[in-house]
Amino acid sequence: MLDTLPLSRKQIRSIAESERHRLSVWSGAVRSGKTIASLIAFLIAVAGAPSSGLIIICGRSLQTIERNILDPLQDRALFGPLAGLVVHTRGATTAVILGRTVHLIGASDARAEGRIRGATVYLAYVDEATLLPEGFFNQLLARLSVPGARLLATTNPDGPAHWLRKKFLLRAGQLNLGTWHFTLDDNPSLEPAYVAALKAEYVGLWYRRFILGEWCLAEGVVYDMWEPDRHVVAELPPMHRWLAAGIDYGTLNPFAAVLLGLGSDGVLYAASEWRHEARITRRQMTDAEYSREVRGWLDGLHVRPEYVVVDPSAASMIEQLHRDGVTPYGADNAVMDGIRTVSSLLSADRFKVHKSCHGLINEFPAYAWDDKAAEAGEDKPVKAEDHSLDATRYAIRTTEALWRPHVPLAATAA
Repeated sequence: MLDTLPLSRKQIRSIAESERHRLSVWSGAVRSGKTIASLIAFLIAVAGAPSSGLIIICGRSLQTIERNILDPLQDRALFGPLAGLVVHTRGATTAVILGRTVHLIGASDARAEGRIRGATVYLAYVDEATLLPEGFFNQLLARLSVPGARLLATTNPDGPAHWLRKKFLLRAGQLNLGTWHFTLDDNPSLEPAYVAALKAEYVGLWYRRFILGEWCLAEGVVYDMWEPDRHVVAELPPMHRWLAAGIDYGTLNPFAAVLLGLGSDGVLYAASEWRHEARITRRQMTDAEYSREVRGWLDGLHVRPEYVVVDPSAASMIEQLHRDGVTPYGADNAVMDGIRTVSSLLSADRFKVHKSCHGLINEFPAYAWDDKAAEAGEDKPVKAEDHSLDATRYAIRTTEALWRPHVPLAATAA
């Protein structure tokens, strides 16, 4: 296996050194080769694992485990004949790897801790460790009770106060922990053109973390690349397709709906906005009234978007739209991923806002990171004046598979 894959010296060294440690963490930039190195180390560990003790793979969700771990392991271009020894049915919570049953555990919140209570684990592989709850990670360490038990983990950098960095990586010398930091230059299989494109796609905070591999603080304005003169337009081009109406639900807080279109110029546009602010108008609206107003807004524009994307927590609004003949979709509400996508679009001049979207235009420059949360190791924006921004993020993130082939981010990014 090591003879067929183009591995760097750092990758080979990390694989060999990891066998000496109870805990091994590969961290650094995206596509830097850390995952391949860790997967090879994992396969070697599986091959030598005793029959006693479970083998598990943990990740944010079963879907991310399938995408980030099992799909690469089944790629013959990467692992040759060994790929045929990785057997998994999509959606199943177990896989068979080198003849051993491996349990797949999604850990998206604190409740996941209960899934491993009482288990005796010999080998654990953790995908994107910073995204797992701290309580789950600690419980997992307690389950590694078989002599010689090991944990292997990968992660992209997060904030400098993140629990994984403070309590583990910075204490590597005090713990039986090996850690290796990777940059894009440590992956010998990447083409220079791809590296350049990848560097162009990430901006700001995410460039520092995912390209430079820094554990850096989220601070200041979230969308620091926003420039009204650059991103606000008076006229819209012909639309290739109307992708979505994104809806952020509010009763006392503002209710915002934003129409997202894909222009014939390969740019995404916030083409129109509908808002109701109960505190200003001193009138609350019912779900039925909101539904009627949103449908009337779209009828007035003579637009039928392909998706109506709603804040997933707004169950009553989703039900009302269903009753009124609209098929709503619960939005992808991965906040950090959504912010990163919008940031990349703005930086590449691939997302613009029509001048009529006053709420959205006013919210962009005021949207800031929460300093207190950052000091506690958590990345999140201040939850204020973000209603049209959330509606826009819902629409963009949820329809990414539709617009991504037509919107070449890296090709035009500065």
